[in-house]
Amino acid sequence: MAAKSNEQTVTVGGHRLRITNLEKVLYPETGTTKADVLRYYAEIASVLIPHSRNRPATRKRWVHGVGTLEHPEQVFFQKNLDEGTPDWVKRVAIQHSDHENVYPLVNNAATLAWLAQIAALEIHVPQWRVDAQGRQKNPDRFVIDLDPGEGTGLPECVEVAKLARGILRDMGLSPVPVTSGSKGIHLYAALDGSQTSDQVSAVAHELARALEADHPDLVVSDMKKTLRVGKVLVDWSQNNGNKTTICPYSLRGRSRPTVAVPRTWRELASKDLRQLELDEVLARMKRRSDPLAESAEAPGAVEAPAGEWHSNQGADDQPDAHPSPASARPSVREEQRSTGAARASAARTSSRTDDHAGSSDRDRLEVYRSKRDQAKTPEPVPAARPASTDGRSFVIQEHHARRLHWDFRLEHDGVLVSWALPKGVPDDPKQNHLAVQTEDHPMEYGSFEGTIPSGEYGAGSVVIWDFGTYDLEKWRDGKEVIVTLHGQPSGGLGDPVKVALIHTGRGGADKSSEKNWLIHRMVPEADTAAAASGAREKRGAKSGEPRGKAADAPAGASGSPADATAARAATSRETARRLASVKPMLATLGTAADIDDEADYAFEMKWDGIRALVAIDDGVVTLRTRNGNDVTAGYPELTEALARVFAGRTLLLDGEIVALDHRGRPSFGRLQQRMGLSKPKDVEAARATTKVDLMLFDILDLDGRSLVKKDYDERRRILTETAPESDGPLHVPPAFDGDLGHAMSSSRELGLEGVMAKRRDGTYSTGGRSRSWIKLKHHLAQEVVIGGWRPGKGRRATQIGSLLMGVPDAEGRLHYVGRVGTGFSERDLDAVTGTLAKLARKTSPFDDVPSIDARDANWVTPKLVGEVEFAEWTDTDRLRQPSWRGWRPDKSPGEVRREG
Repeated sequence: MAAKSNEQTVTVGGHRLRITNLEKVLYPETGTTKADVLRYYAEIASVLIPHSRNRPATRKRWVHGVGTLEHPEQVFFQKNLDEGTPDWVKRVAIQHSDHENVYPLVNNAATLAWLAQIAALEIHVPQWRVDAQGRQKNPDRFVIDLDPGEGTGLPECVEVAKLARGILRDMGLSPVPVTSGSKGIHLYAALDGSQTSDQVSAVAHELARALEADHPDLVVSDMKKTLRVGKVLVDWSQNNGNKTTICPYSLRGRSRPTVAVPRTWRELASKDLRQLELDEVLARMKRRSDPLAESAEAPGAVEAPAGEWHSNQGADDQPDAHPSPASARPSVREEQRSTGAARASAARTSSRTDDHAGSSDRDRLEVYRSKRDQAKTPEPVPAARPASTDGRSFVIQEHHARRLHWDFRLEHDGVLVSWALPKGVPDDPKQNHLAVQTEDHPMEYGSFEGTIPSGEYGAGSVVIWDFGTYDLEKWRDGKEVIVTLHGQPSGGLGDPVKVALIHTGRGGADKSSEKNWLIHRMVPEADTAAAASGAREKRGAKSGEPRGKAADAPAGASGSPADATAARAATSRETARRLASVKPMLATLGTAADIDDEADYAFEMKWDGIRALVAIDDGVVTLRTRNGNDVTAGYPELTEALARVFAGRTLLLDGEIVALDHRGRPSFGRLQQRMGLSKPKDVEAARATTKVDLMLFDILDLDGRSLVKKDYDERRRILTETAPESDGPLHVPPAFDGDLGHAMSSSRELGLEGVMAKRRDGTYSTGGRSRSWIKLKHHLAQEVVIGGWRPGKGRRATQIGSLLMGVPDAEGRLHYVGRVGTGFSERDLDAVTGTLAKLARKTSPFDDVPSIDARDANWVTPKLVGEVEFAEWTDTDRLRQPSWRGWRPDKSPGEVRREG
């Protein structure tokens, strides 16, 4: 409501804020006013807050505006909160060496609006967060600042960013670039929170030194300005626990209202790359997801602040106008762990409408509010209806009420679905515990600790026993929930725990029984196979069948168990060889323009792994790549699971072998560590560090009946009826229905390669490339044949510097497409040196190598196939800015074709 023409009071997220001087120009060069800044921070809040949440914020204020380039205004660098700070601003006290500062936590839209009101244009935060008690945690993200010196600019920063990206990927990190809004580029990568700031800083320093050693004409790691002319400074120091970095999506106090904006690597390859301004960013985020969302949801991001600053909330403290990070967007990292990679996220998209039909039409917190009085209890009692969310957080609270029990809460569709566990989470899979479902609780309850007064509902003390995130395997409302809980190292759960909640209530006269569930601690998958094997042994003994004897031994086999088993194995191997001779169907690269009618297609995720045809015959499993290589020995965990799940069946399946990184995303780099291995000792060593999963997406033969002439919909139906949705490392990822845009958006958000569009009426064309399957990729990738190499320089003087690449044309001539020298790990370089030495030849295998590349080249027989990612094809048919992805032993040179 207006107080005077130049002043008004607004309500943001339940908090009252007085704002003044809306017409004041803060950026004279563009005429951007305080009203524009307030509008920007209001609209970007749901995207910015996940990056600032629970991080002590330092502010840079321009109370008179930024001025101009010729006449800049004074800037105030502010850490401590002053007396005029609204009491609802969440805060935390940080003890420095000789003093203590109280910092704001930019955890809600109201705090952002307050910062805009006081002209705090820039928000700087550390790489670490505080926990619910205000204690500093280990950093959950890594950052380096690429700062161009005199004579350099964004193009040189891009070049250094790509060099750093290769090294960071080899370390198992997935860096995301951010155009800083100033001159350079920041690179962020999510961490698991297991290293201290000093340890992360040491790694960042070594990275900067390595880049400088390899590229001394381009990179400098020393801060001295005299050394930075014509070079890019790799500033590693911002990982120091005492340093801060501009918060992603924060404005900058420059002559124009530029913003620190997370970008994609494809954007970085653009010749038109530049810093973006506030209106461009708002328009951009209406049609894009946040490329840096994963870093925002690293460990520690999901818990809301509690403890010391929680008590500062007044009775009018209502939910923010914008959702909190845990509820603002899907938790990509948590949805993609090894319980099926992106399966859970994709399944959620297709099933949410059925699972929660009508949920938006009712207030899920109505019962919760009816039992609590905000004036009498410290528990959060939000007035607004909860917004629908996709977060995956959980909390278990130890509740010392009239009877001690544990409250188990899972974030689901904007609320915490809750059960009371009188005996807690069971420790023994053989012993189930009672779980009594209670009313849904608000998301804010996930951080609640305190004492509920006597006489109030649930009176007693509440402390957090453990909290974290969960992987969702199954959620059937009112019937069954299966999740894997990932708690804190110091929490009560310890290791990740998989539990099933099963509804047992039957209704009837006793309505209270409708709330009764059982909570069951599930046996680890590694133990399940052994238990099943033992159970089969016991069943055989009880039925009088000799142990090891096959129940379905082939006719004519001798009565000896050994003979029967041998005969069955021989028959199975023959069947496997027959089935494995089938060649897989291949897709055609295309674009959205190739999809004439979306209703005619099903859309599946495109997995970044190696294709595998799976032949199974009553326990004998064979895995073959698309070019017929037998890789059965290399993936024992897959063959074991396939034999167990499809015991007694004869099938031929089509799928993709993938290796998941620590965020649950398929990583082709990790898969390289498992490819090409066959010796048991080597396989077991690699298996111990690199797990693989098998994504099954088609079925060609079932119990001797060929299905290749069936259409896609029929094969898909049979596959889902035959194979479990998820069993250990085996998964049947769901397909989207009729929405290419949604499928592509989800694939990009999940960090996958792209989407496979498959015609519903299409049959399985064995051994051929068909337009019935169209692959749509987010980035450009190309398989290449290696025909030579050039020696390295500097630190890599004793290794290979770059590989010379070619792509065969229609006549089989190897056309030169350029050289690649980035993206290699040390292991790659060491391994390929010896391999290429054995393939040495005197003449070039290419038909058109330029003299500058042939000058010091070492030629090799073109037998090896690799894959690179690149920006675009040049006018001279060369790959622009290629980066090495890995070897493709599953491909032969004759199969390589130019993509696109």
